[in-house]
Amino acid sequence: MRYAVTLIIAAALILLVYLLCENCILLVFRHEKLGNRLRIAHISDIHKKRLGVGNRLIPFRVAAERPDLILLTGDIVSRREDNFSVTERLLKDLCVIAPVYMVYGNHEQSLITPDRVRDFEKMLARTDVVLLRNSTVQTEINGVKLNICGLELPYTTYKKDGGYFHLDRITADDITSILGEKPEGETLLLAHNPLFGKEYAEWGADFTFSGHVHGGSVRLFGIGMLSPERKLFPKYTKGVYNINEKKLLVSAGIGKLRAFNPPEVVIYEL
Repeated sequence: MRYAVTLIIAAALILLVYLLCENCILLVFRHEKLGNRLRIAHISDIHKKRLGVGNRLIPFRVAAERPDLILLTGDIVSRREDNFSVTERLLKDLCVIAPVYMVYGNHEQSLITPDRVRDFEKMLARTDVVLLRNSTVQTEINGVKLNICGLELPYTTYKKDGGYFHLDRITADDITSILGEKPEGETLLLAHNPLFGKEYAEWGADFTFSGHVHGGSVRLFGIGMLSPERKLFPKYTKGVYNINEKKLLVSAGIGKLRAFNPPEVVIYEL
């Protein structure tokens, strides 16, 4: 009996050490079978995570990949943060590497005081990040003409009446009313919440970049277990999903506690 208890305690300690180490690393995942014209770094859901002094590990790992474009899909801060100096330094470092485009996640939408909203907006204005709030820009990178669209979902799709029941949904028609018809040409859509992946594809986005679900927080056998809406086994948690010949690209993100699901930066060749 004593031997069994010792084994259980030892296994628990090993698991604890593993989880502590896992939450302090940053992996780079590469999806290189989507083409070879444009190299994109996708970062999401940093929240309060600090990897290296001043979060310098993130731009260090991104710079090593030499991306042509960097996409931030929201929750780069947490709603209760009141000092954005580390985030500002991070964004400025990323902007030195490549053009950076960003959308808000639910945490940027719900910063808890008007003063923090203003401070966050002023911080962003001091960087070269292109913030897309239900807007589209057209650009050309490496000879590739792109439409980059940023969709800011209604907050009631994340939380409603203080809870997670009867959340609002969106349709492809709703997206059209917000962003307009899908532009002609190759279109990248930044949308924080991946759970509307089918609707993004129906709208016409060739590639949709999302985060939000943190890989399902706990991953067992490659399956994400939980969404921020307290729902079990969310449909889209991490990786590349094919939906009606369109692609949904979901990052497991960097912040929040997680298990068997290390923080990640994702590199795509589009």
